[in-house]
Parts: sequence; C-alpha cells; structure tokens
Amino acid sequence: MKIVIPGGTGQVGGVLTRAFKAAGHEVVIIGRSTGVRWDGHTLGRWADEIDGADVVINLAGRSVSCRYTAENLQQMMRSRVDSAPVVGEAIAKAANPPGVWLQMSTATIYAHRFDAANDEETGVLGGREPDVPGYWTYSVEIAKRWEAELDEADTPATRKVALRAAMVMSPDRGGVFDYLSWLARLGLGGPVAGGHQYVSWIHDDDFVRAVALLIREPIAGAVNLAAPNPVPQREFMRELRQAWHVPVGLPATSWMAEIGAFAIRSDTELLLKSRRVVPGRLLQAGFEFHFPNWREAAQNLAESRR
Repeated sequence: MKIVIPGGTGQVGGVLTRAFKAAGHEVVIIGRSTGVRWDGHTLGRWADEIDGADVVINLAGRSVSCRYTAENLQQMMRSRVDSAPVVGEAIAKAANPPGVWLQMSTATIYAHRFDAANDEETGVLGGREPDVPGYWTYSVEIAKRWEAELDEADTPATRKVALRAAMVMSPDRGGVFDYLSWLARLGLGGPVAGGHQYVSWIHDDDFVRAVALLIREPIAGAVNLAAPNPVPQREFMRELRQAWHVPVGLPATSWMAEIGAFAIRSDTELLLKSRRVVPGRLLQAGFEFHFPNWREAAQNLAESRR
C-alpha cells in the first residue's frame, strides 16, 4: 500500500513508519520541515501524494508536552483543527481518493472520572466535570472540534476513523515512556496527589497492529486505542519502577507536581487527569492485545530500551 502520513515526524509517526516500511509498504511523510512540505492549513503540491494513496493517517498537531498557556492551547487548537479540513479537502479533490482516512484524536476527550471506564458506546465525554481546572475543558474542546472536522469532511468514497489514542508507549528516546522512565530511575516515580487517577496507555506493538486492523476492517467512527486494563497512577509507576529495578519512588503532592511540571515546561493535566479508557470497539472486532497488562508491557519496553 501507499500510506500518506501528514504530521508524521513525531514519536507516533516514527512508530508507524518503521512498522509499515518493514511490512513492505510505501510511506510518505508530509511535514513542516521534513518529508513533503506543507504548512498544515492550505492546499499545495503535497495534496498530489494523497491522490492515488491507499491510506491517509493524519497525525498533525502541536505536542501536548508543554505548558498549557493560552498561547500554547490556541496553537494546539489551530494545528489540529486547521489540518483536518485541509486533509479532507485534498481527499475530496482527489481523482482516486484513498479508501480510508485515519484521523488522530485523543483519549483526553473523555471525562475525568474514577467510577467507571469509558468505552466508545457508554463513555462520558469531558468538559462538564466539577472542580477541575478550566483549561482542562479547553483540551476536551480541542478533541471535540478535531473529530467534528473529520465528521464534516465531504469524502463519501473514503471511510473515516477517529483514533482516540491513549499514551503510546515505545522505547524510543524522547517519547512518553522515555520521560516516565527517566523520572522512575531518578527515584521520583511515586504516586502523585495520592495516585488514584487512572492512566490509560497502549504498547506500540499493539498500537501498530490496531491501526493495521482499522485499515483493513470496515470500521468507521471513533475508536479507542488503549490497552484494556488501565491502572491507577500509583500502580502504574510502581510497575514501571520494578521494570527498571528501582525500589522506591518519592510521592508528590499536587503543588509539588505543579513545580516539577513548570521546571520541565510541561503541565500537570498529563499527571492528574484520570483517563480510564477501554477499547470496546477493538475488542468487539476480535482484536487480541499482545500486551493487555501494564506489568508485562513495562518490562518488555524497558528490556527493549536496554
């Protein structure tokens, strides 16, 4: 197949590109600084790559690993909301449009909750939770508008899927597993604010295989890409420490997490929001996870990194 990946220069794009090329597929990256160039919001010669492609996977969007200032939140919104309609326009104008368009979304679209897991059918979308910071609502609105642009695109010959992805864990440098492992090895991988908030994640091997299933199976709409067993943050970090043979991890209060997040130019939403997301539609489709549990996933990733 010919697979075109707008915004494919980040960690997730690298994971998919390696896997697809290893399987013998042609991969075309569309990016602002590498690959076929685009600006992320206007049609250009890059659209020629979509005409005749088999699959488009749009990953474009500013990294969420930053301080959630008003300016950065606006950049997150624009980079996602502007890229989706122009990708849709390129597909609509193609003489030979791709059979499937996978649009990156996020598990952050679901509500901050502890009581029950969120699947695609019964999950509660976020934005109205009491006692959460206002900018958490803005993050949810970004996800909702991202998916709305996908829904509204007039591409009748192309099946559309919104990838509500949890954190993709890979052994690559600079990825989320690398960052969390760094904290654990420093002895800072303890519970944050009690550690009861749920962490949803997916091993990169399962992420690639799930994407491959969504390419070949006639599934449309929103799909959760997350392992079936999310765990509380205190358990998540304990298993990660064990994978790295680190005996202890210092706990942190909310205000301590704020100071740490400020120091590394990140934000506490990534640590404090309870993302309890499960892959209802993948399981219904018969998908079998190689790494359904975090203990085995963490051990495998740490070994791969070593």
